[in-house]
Amino acid sequence: MSSPGPEGGSDLHLELTGGGGARVRLMRALREAIHSGRLAPGTRLPPYRALALDLGIARNTVAAAYSELVEEGWLTSRQGSGTHVAHRAAPLDPSRRRSPERPSRLRIIHDLMPSSPDAAAFPRPSWIASARRALAGAPSEAFGVGDPRGRLELRQALVEYLARTRGVRTKADHIVICSGFAHGLRLVCHVLRGPVAVESYGLDFHRSILTEAGLKTVPLAVDAHGARIEDLPDTGPQAVLLTPAHQYPTGGALHSRRRAAVIDWARATGGLLLEDDYDGEFRYDREPVGAVQGLDPDRVVYFGSTSKSLSPALRLGWMALPGRLVDDIVAAKGSRELWSGVTDQLTLADFVAGGAYDRQLRRMRGIYRRRRGLLTAVLAERAPHITVSGIAAGLHAVLELPPGTERATLRAARRLGLALDGLGSYLHPDSTMPPRDGLVIGYGTPPEHAIPAALEALCLALPDPAPSL
Repeated sequence: MSSPGPEGGSDLHLELTGGGGARVRLMRALREAIHSGRLAPGTRLPPYRALALDLGIARNTVAAAYSELVEEGWLTSRQGSGTHVAHRAAPLDPSRRRSPERPSRLRIIHDLMPSSPDAAAFPRPSWIASARRALAGAPSEAFGVGDPRGRLELRQALVEYLARTRGVRTKADHIVICSGFAHGLRLVCHVLRGPVAVESYGLDFHRSILTEAGLKTVPLAVDAHGARIEDLPDTGPQAVLLTPAHQYPTGGALHSRRRAAVIDWARATGGLLLEDDYDGEFRYDREPVGAVQGLDPDRVVYFGSTSKSLSPALRLGWMALPGRLVDDIVAAKGSRELWSGVTDQLTLADFVAGGAYDRQLRRMRGIYRRRRGLLTAVLAERAPHITVSGIAAGLHAVLELPPGTERATLRAARRLGLALDGLGSYLHPDSTMPPRDGLVIGYGTPPEHAIPAALEALCLALPDPAPSL
């Protein structure tokens, strides 16, 4: 017998009989109670915790059973109003339910996918002010055929900004504007001729760009100090793609000795470092780590963009190139600008030069720092058995899971309408690193008011602690 307790809900008597695990037996009991009429349409069921306590099972088991019965049509659930028996003459045939293995057909209620900023935080007033100034002061030739290198005003603004904030040493003639990191990497592929070393944990999308260009990717192991540069001489690549400021997704910054070592490798072999300055502008626990590019601009292609600092919808990025590569990259881009709008380039130039970009980054660092603090506090209280890492910078955290639980946790998350990433999807297929079970949790996307509910769903999806022996 279960009772409503302080959280509300109906008294509910259930006999968990028959074979199968606790979730299967609970679902069977609920179906029988609804089918027999003991639970009438509209009846509110007890909350997860109350029923779990009364039945002596894990709350995640109850949450999973409720969610699957919602998918089958036996129950309905709406955020803030609880779970009820569905109002329908007959429940859906269970054989017609949507499979939890096909997340694209499930409704997304909470978005904790990594890499995206808070779209609601885009600085509209200051961006509009910059656009007005930029358009009013732009020369007439700016509205003709675009220079494939990008507007000079933006390239000059970036030279000063990148030197001041990221330690990048470059000049306007060595900067090429692109529509983002992926576009820039595709352009750089035109000057690469051999294998490219990549971090064992990284975005498959980026690896596919290299593969589609006919370039083999060679995985480098990563640890708490970033990529293991000492393994580079054995791989024989022409270039290495790294995220030194905040390894994506595991979260470590490239150690100072490894930063020096990768430059030594490039000088000794004639190789090239492709530096994706991922999360370089969002550090919370100490001052930002400068770009590796500053150690040797002739051996590094530096990539940056507005995708996380402002919005991915702007489609604005940049490359600081070694001088010898500029002409080939520009030729690969084409004879005119086809990718990034001139008006947005002019606006960003004013936005950067006038200090609005710095102010926006300071504002967002404060917002994301608070969100990171809320995430860690909730997990410390509700799931202290889960280790959180990779939180010194960026918009995401890695939650270490017990071995063998990642897939089940992702299925539980999907049933709760929770979008997030598993760590396993980032591992290079040829890596010899032992796979880790984990979640990659983004805290940049949800609006402020939606974060508590998203974290509640996250805690419900997490595996329970291993039983003590």
